[in-house]
Amino acid sequence: MPGPPSPASTPPPFDAVAARRIRESLGMAPGHVAHGLRASYGMGHITPDTVTAWERGLAAPSPPELTALAAVLWCEPTQLIGTPRGLREHRLVRGYAAADVARTIGMDVATYETAERTGVWSGDARQSAALASVLGLTPRDRLTVMGHDARLAELLGEAVATRWQAHSRAIAKLIGIERRALEEPLRTMHQEYQRLMAATLSRAGGAAASGEQGRIYLERILDHFWSRMPDR
Repeated sequence: MPGPPSPASTPPPFDAVAARRIRESLGMAPGHVAHGLRASYGMGHITPDTVTAWERGLAAPSPPELTALAAVLWCEPTQLIGTPRGLREHRLVRGYAAADVARTIGMDVATYETAERTGVWSGDARQSAALASVLGLTPRDRLTVMGHDARLAELLGEAVATRWQAHSRAIAKLIGIERRALEEPLRTMHQEYQRLMAATLSRAGGAAASGEQGRIYLERILDHFWSRMPDR
């Protein structure tokens, strides 16, 4: 049985907005942050422009810079890490190297790296389960990194617009859960969408208003769904 992956040297996703918000809440200017990094951590290459570039998302701090930045800003490093979305970001947040994740889940390194690069997951059921375990993926994370968000959104859209029961089997298979766990979320979402459509049709603008409200609901349909799923 392979051991746990070893740490990676590539930086995790950086939350530029959080960094700026925390700095401003402390009443610090980029120059103050840069001075702290130089004086306390020997990072003479850091300038106010460097800090500004980080906060604008034009560059990202290295792992040592991130740790030092958190200390200067009196916060935990995790507060400066952005929400991971893709497979690579989830791996980096865990601090693992791609080769070690591939070895741990029993996948060829080149195949794994292709999945990170393209966003298309080709692993089998065992490898998928191992990946979710190693990276601590929630059910929603797992669907996202395996490239199934678009298909799930399509099925959910059809479920709320027509008969949700007709789509529950396909949704359950895609997510990997029992159909009965979907009954309450899908029924609730169907009722919400149908009430929304009926209410907007009765207002000024008729079908046009209805279509706009429906479009907004469908755009956020994954959020609606996962907020109603236990252990999401």
